[in-house]
Amino acid sequence: MNKKKVVFLGSKPVGYSCFEYLLQQKDALQIEVTGLLTQERKEFRGPADLTVLAEQYGVPVIADLNALPECDLLYSVQYHRILHAEHIGRARQAAVNLHMAPLPEYRGSNQFAFAIIDGKKEFGTTIHLMDTRIDHGDILFQRRFEIPKHCWVNHLYELTVAASVKLFRYTLKHLIDGNYTPVSQASLVAAKGTSLHYRHEIADLKRIDLNWDAEKINRHVRATMMPGFEPPYCEVDKQKVYFTKAVLNG
Repeated sequence: MNKKKVVFLGSKPVGYSCFEYLLQQKDALQIEVTGLLTQERKEFRGPADLTVLAEQYGVPVIADLNALPECDLLYSVQYHRILHAEHIGRARQAAVNLHMAPLPEYRGSNQFAFAIIDGKKEFGTTIHLMDTRIDHGDILFQRRFEIPKHCWVNHLYELTVAASVKLFRYTLKHLIDGNYTPVSQASLVAAKGTSLHYRHEIADLKRIDLNWDAEKINRHVRATMMPGFEPPYCEVDKQKVYFTKAVLNG
């Protein structure tokens, strides 16, 4: 039996975890991982280096999307570039993306922040077919979970990473075997709603107006205080005054 060829596109710790599991299961799944495309992220150097992992397993690291080889399955997990039709067309069976948010509610970036700002009680993660639009293709698999009360953005991110890795592992064989039923996102919009957000929007979310009511300030602070990134702030005398976290006694 001919092995199915898989090309993986990904980055960040969640991409590393999924790529590692894919490589560990390649013999059991009768697949051949024929390429990796990734992005070096300075904040994720070290244990989450996908390039080092690819070298350990003898997987070619591909420098550019235009050099994508033909394959049966193209799998993206936190890859930073938008694929065009010619890239998606390299996959004979399917080109899929693991998007760390429920679809169709939250397409694009900053989904964790907007879910908290919107006061959502439920979040999730989705595996969907890729088309030329952002996070727009048919849904193949999805896992949803309750957002804890008073959740901060880093906690929601961690919960979503854990749910995403579980979803990747649980569905991988089904995906390889073609054992899925696509569900159009358009069929869910009336019930779930939809939105599309871009990376640059986070800058505006971090600007806190002290004239807002306390509940709105609370949501914006919880939604934008992500360790390793600029914290939320207010402006005093045309200067940024940053919010910080501290445990109060009593």
